[in-house]
Amino acid sequence: MMLMAIDNNYQAALMAPTEILAQQHYAGLKELCEKIGVRIELLTGSSKSKHRKELLADLAEGKIHILLGTHALLEDNVIFKNLGIVVIDEQHRFGVAQRAKLWKKNTIAPHILVMTATPIPRTLAMTLYGDLDVSVLDELPPGRKPIKTVHRYETQRIGVFDFMRDEIKLGRQIYIVYPLIEESEKLDLVDLQNGFESISRAFPLPQYNVSIVHGK
Repeated sequence: MMLMAIDNNYQAALMAPTEILAQQHYAGLKELCEKIGVRIELLTGSSKSKHRKELLADLAEGKIHILLGTHALLEDNVIFKNLGIVVIDEQHRFGVAQRAKLWKKNTIAPHILVMTATPIPRTLAMTLYGDLDVSVLDELPPGRKPIKTVHRYETQRIGVFDFMRDEIKLGRQIYIVYPLIEESEKLDLVDLQNGFESISRAFPLPQYNVSIVHGK
């Protein structure tokens, strides 16, 4: 779709919610674009000021075909010569007003492609009541192994631990997600701090290495 816009003398923008995801997109697309003479650039919050200045000048002159980036694309000094299509990856990670800023990057509003695997209420409402065509990707890439999702009760905890040990022996890693960081008086849920102590006892050093990470 972006190439169709470029063929018709328009520019394209692809926005992702994190720098890591934007860089992954850029790494994959750059290799393809170089082979067909399409110029693609990456703009994020950590882009160096000198490079950013040159990039913005080329963008305004229409020398850049595809601009890929994070929320940095929303800044007022990011001016396109003729933006024809906007692709928003993980669209549920952006606010309504944020996304609307991209619509105003051209005199005539660009075409919009929003992508998401998270059906938030607004997305569902747009598919039902908005002027939005919907495409559903319901097939895995060729060769992808099936993912098993299973439910286990507390009484089966020992069996789950045995399964985890077997996976670790195969050289694999495991992550466990807790709903709370610390114990709460209001919510009767297992918290990360207690969970970490429990897991550390079941998977002791030096054979196992257990670590924690959270938003704080």
